[in-house]
Amino acid sequence: MRVPIVVMLVVGLLLSGKSQPVLANVIVETEDLPDGVVTDGYAKYGDYVGVPQADESSQTIVQDIQIRFLNENNQSVDDQGQPVKGRTQKDFILGLLKLKPGEIFRDEALQADLRRLRRLESFNDVRVYREENPFGVSIIYDIKERRFPSWNFGGGSNDDIGLYGRVGYRDANISGLNDQLATTVQVSGKDVQFNSQFTSPYRPGEPERLGYSVSAFRDRRISPTFDDQVKLANGDRTREGRFGGSVAVLRSFDDWDAALGLNFTRISLRDKDYNVVQVDEFGNPLSVSGTGIDDLFTLSLAVTRDLRDRRSNPTQGSILTLSTEQAIPLGLGNIFSNRIQGNYIQYLPVTWIGKQNFPDNSEMVAVNVQLGTILGEFPPADAFNLGGLNSVRGHGSGKLASGRSYGLASVEYRFPIIESIGGVVFTDFASDFGSAETVIGQPGVVRNKPGSGFGYGVGVRLNSPFGLFRGDLGVSDQGEVRLEITTGQKF
Repeated sequence: MRVPIVVMLVVGLLLSGKSQPVLANVIVETEDLPDGVVTDGYAKYGDYVGVPQADESSQTIVQDIQIRFLNENNQSVDDQGQPVKGRTQKDFILGLLKLKPGEIFRDEALQADLRRLRRLESFNDVRVYREENPFGVSIIYDIKERRFPSWNFGGGSNDDIGLYGRVGYRDANISGLNDQLATTVQVSGKDVQFNSQFTSPYRPGEPERLGYSVSAFRDRRISPTFDDQVKLANGDRTREGRFGGSVAVLRSFDDWDAALGLNFTRISLRDKDYNVVQVDEFGNPLSVSGTGIDDLFTLSLAVTRDLRDRRSNPTQGSILTLSTEQAIPLGLGNIFSNRIQGNYIQYLPVTWIGKQNFPDNSEMVAVNVQLGTILGEFPPADAFNLGGLNSVRGHGSGKLASGRSYGLASVEYRFPIIESIGGVVFTDFASDFGSAETVIGQPGVVRNKPGSGFGYGVGVRLNSPFGLFRGDLGVSDQGEVRLEITTGQKF
């Protein structure tokens, strides 16, 4: 199937025009980090404490803006009485703020600035208050930075690669400008895998400079598309190998962050010994090219509007992401397609069990809606796979559907139990809208995947010094019960 290339004349837009001071964020990973927000006596987004609301008719003028860094004891001076030094450059922080000295104080602008700073990965806590004087008002930000760089080590054994060891490195504040580097390397007796990304975000203080991102990866896993009762001719489960990389330019426009990228991915289907395979045990093709290997050269555009009060464990707000990815017919498979997706999340504060002062375990209803479709030919391994801990809980990974199109809706009621432990009641529903038959080789049809279904259950969230841990007990509409433990919120 051939389709017209989606018009993407956005390069000129990215390279021209006056930008507003909004930071472009490209997230390296979605895993939540601990966020120890302290609000007693200070302003917090949506509910100011200890900060009088300004009457704009009085035209109170912002006299100056001060930045202070806090140590582990939440103090702005050290034992010698000297100001605590932070890694982040103060000029970089000031460049993110819309409310400037000499302007009329506006409460909504202060809230927006506070929200913007709290979304930075390099900050663990941001508090703001003001001091009145006869000439105007001084705004003071107290900032507690996260500990970077960080290392993590792990290892284990599985049926696919045997014994393995893993090491990861992450820094989200290189040079004090919030440049980010994240890399993970895993070594086993069968393979070496890695995933690395460097991001230099767009800086409002330098409007003519584009942000950029560079990444490279090599991955091997059991294929969620083809893993089921249908195996390979030799009885092995289907393995999926991927390697490639991408480069992207980043820019912000008002409340929107945009990323325009050029990407390459080689997808190969293999047996247990990592030999390339072309078909499953029934002769169904595993790739567009027929060789067992497909190349994807794509041009992608993603725009995000992030109105969350903070990046980690948000208490209210929303985030909307829209993306399109046009495949260019180069390499094995000569693939020509367009992948379109939308993802919307809304966080709604509630007080059904009474008001609790647990910033890391706020009571709320969280709603997530996703939609996607692919126009043209595409690798079957790149189908939308439904089911799993980040999809429909209670179903196994990719067991619900493998389709050309999909819709997914999730609702969670999150509530505090104690300060560091929260509970969740959830339900998920998803469907491939009957599109499984349009995928090459029909992997969803051959493997009798339902195509649509739901799950529900309860979960526990633990905020620890190492991040947020999630445990969910899900029940599917097929009667399957699954307990899964991972890190970070589902959304």
